[in-house]
Amino acid sequence: MGSRQVTDWQGLSWEGKHVTVAGLGVSGVPAAKVLHGLGAKVTVVNDGDDARAREQAAELQALGVAVRLGDGATLPEGTELIVTAPGWQPDKPLFAAAAEAGVPVWGDVELAWRLRRPDAAPWLCVTGTNGKTTTTQMLASILKAAGLRTAAVGNIGVSLLDAVLGEEEYDVLAVELSSYQLHWAPSLRAHSAVVLNLAPDHLDWHGSMEAYARDKGRIYEGNRVACVYNVADKATEDLVREADVEEGCRAVGFTLGTPGPSQLGVVDGILVDRAFVENRQKNAQELAEISDVNPPVPHNIANALAAAALARAFGVPPTAVRDGLRAFTPDAHRIALVADVDGVAYIDDSKATNTHAAEASLAAYESIVWIAGGLAKGATFDELVARSAQRLRGVVLIGADRALIREALARHAPEVPVVDLDRTDTGAMLAAVQEARRLAVAGDTVLLAPACASMDMFVNYKQRGDAFAEAVRELA
Repeated sequence: MGSRQVTDWQGLSWEGKHVTVAGLGVSGVPAAKVLHGLGAKVTVVNDGDDARAREQAAELQALGVAVRLGDGATLPEGTELIVTAPGWQPDKPLFAAAAEAGVPVWGDVELAWRLRRPDAAPWLCVTGTNGKTTTTQMLASILKAAGLRTAAVGNIGVSLLDAVLGEEEYDVLAVELSSYQLHWAPSLRAHSAVVLNLAPDHLDWHGSMEAYARDKGRIYEGNRVACVYNVADKATEDLVREADVEEGCRAVGFTLGTPGPSQLGVVDGILVDRAFVENRQKNAQELAEISDVNPPVPHNIANALAAAALARAFGVPPTAVRDGLRAFTPDAHRIALVADVDGVAYIDDSKATNTHAAEASLAAYESIVWIAGGLAKGATFDELVARSAQRLRGVVLIGADRALIREALARHAPEVPVVDLDRTDTGAMLAAVQEARRLAVAGDTVLLAPACASMDMFVNYKQRGDAFAEAVRELA
């Protein structure tokens, strides 16, 4: 693909270079400012022309940056490099024009990688369909417990450009990367990296599951110490096998079962390491107890093992893994207990915005009243429902694409009672929680794990989770 061509500018002067930044937002504005500060002639192009875009444009224009609103398709004359926001799809006309003109395209992660200092902190990188943020934050907590100067950065919301160009010095960075960011970061070379899992997601952007997996697998390219993979997800191990890594880099697996040599796993409620120990054929190192993981549900224990593997690859002692996991508090809307009402636990996992995440959430509980629905993003639900049917006490459906889930339930769990809420007003979540309470009995879990995006009814998954928590508090 022509737009993936790379020109290595590291060490050269940016003075007078014609750089086009594609997109404003949380990545485009910082990139434009940095490039302008380096002396480049920057033009920002943006598809939209709304109030927010005009406000950001005015800020950049005041610095002397040229901005074109409402035109993200035309390649500005003289462009020598495009730096794109990660969400811009590869099939955009702008990139086709760049390919034809031989102009390279970088993302903001690629730019940060190129601009880092020669003695910059190494990167420990995390990607996967689900669990990226939690694992990256766990990793940062473990690194801090080891006394290392670190930060959780990247797709997690903290700009990598700020991290590599700021005045604060780091020993190591915990870096969350999306498939979008990896697509536009061809020269990234991590110290160690993990692909947590792979399931269909963002296929409208990537075009196919193969392309999605290929972009995820870029995180392993050039790894120096360890490529960490999920033993339960063979696709992640396949990506390790396909990667071109530095001599001596090792494949390290994590598993919820008993680990083999070069793996981390669980034995009698203990997280153990058989990868970064002497004589790993016979020895294992205790790292932490399952009770040190918050919350101690299966997919979160897997996240903890992945974080521990990256930390151990960096030389962190076992006690820091334990202390870091104990100190970690997950973000809101991720398997969060809101309240216990009349013996029923109400769990907010609004962040479960796809079927893979929802399946992991459902697998954590025995008897569930499931609140699900929203925007399906092209997903199908038969496999999810079939695998989870035995755990379902009842289901309450909300959102635009709830019929897809209802039809899957009719095929694979016809005996499970279903409440179909045909409303999208602000009181819909309260109604859903009230219906769930009616279906639940003591010992059950009412679980908001929508398996869908939220934007049909809510601004984002956070607002959806907040609405759920508020409705539960009204019950309590």
